[in-house]
Amino acid sequence: MESLPNVTVIIAAPPGMVDIAAVAGAKKLDYPSDKVEILVARGKQPSVQRNVAMRAARGEIIYFLDDDSVPRPDTLRRAIEQFRRPEVKMVGGPNLCPPDSSKLQQAFSLTMGTKLAFGPSSARYRSFGTVRESSEKELILCNLLARRDAMLELDGFNEKLYPNEENALMDELQKRGGKLIYDPRLIVHRHPRATLSAFCRMLRTYGRGRAEQFRLHPTANSIVNFVPPLFVIYLLAIAFLPRLCLWPLAVYGIAVLLQTLVVVPIKKLLWVPGVMGLIFLSHILYGVGFWRGCFTRPRPPTPALAAEIKLERI
Repeated sequence: MESLPNVTVIIAAPPGMVDIAAVAGAKKLDYPSDKVEILVARGKQPSVQRNVAMRAARGEIIYFLDDDSVPRPDTLRRAIEQFRRPEVKMVGGPNLCPPDSSKLQQAFSLTMGTKLAFGPSSARYRSFGTVRESSEKELILCNLLARRDAMLELDGFNEKLYPNEENALMDELQKRGGKLIYDPRLIVHRHPRATLSAFCRMLRTYGRGRAEQFRLHPTANSIVNFVPPLFVIYLLAIAFLPRLCLWPLAVYGIAVLLQTLVVVPIKKLLWVPGVMGLIFLSHILYGVGFWRGCFTRPRPPTPALAAEIKLERI
């Protein structure tokens, strides 16, 4: 029987956080305790924290969790099976809304799990399909395993990018022939944003991050991300040119309604107008954030940030 590889669980957390849900979850992973180390990197810039922790890690495989990600006990063993193939460089799965989430958080989760709002990235928030070769569109850093040597070969995450630092790295791994695997049963639970304002900020940040990623690491896969910013231009054109043909907007409204009816449970049909509004809001705010990211200047963090990062082995 082939032995199990050593694994380092890396959790980026802010200074002063006492109760880290990901630490408690990592301690319950079904994996030999002598082959797992938990490394908490405290700081104020997650991509820098993760790079510092990765270089100090002892494991062959790195399991990245956000501080609020709670993995199922079987996730680690499931993922390790994929790494039996040397060409597999990363393995990930969805982060799902916990049952104790508020109604607003559940509505956010439904929205993010729709293909109309998040495209292929909806797989990050909804478990569907089978185990498959995938891309950065479906994998997410709050629930991601990677070969340490493959990441170090690329010098880790691009610290100019936050968010989307993992997306650029995944693209580069694939360019070099590496395989990325998505497993819909490789699940962590993680609460969506708690308020509407926080959800809106997230959408704008995602849009900005994608535009900055495209500027630094352009790929054909990112072409689809131009749809929301172009939709924003279309809406502005309608506002200033009322006679502009409106039938595309009518088709869009019907598509939003049908998509919402697909994802909203029958017992929650009263949520339909709210989820429709959130899908529309997702397109607008992502598009606005994208346009902003087209003109911002991504800059690497100051060296002082890395010096301030504290590592805790648990």
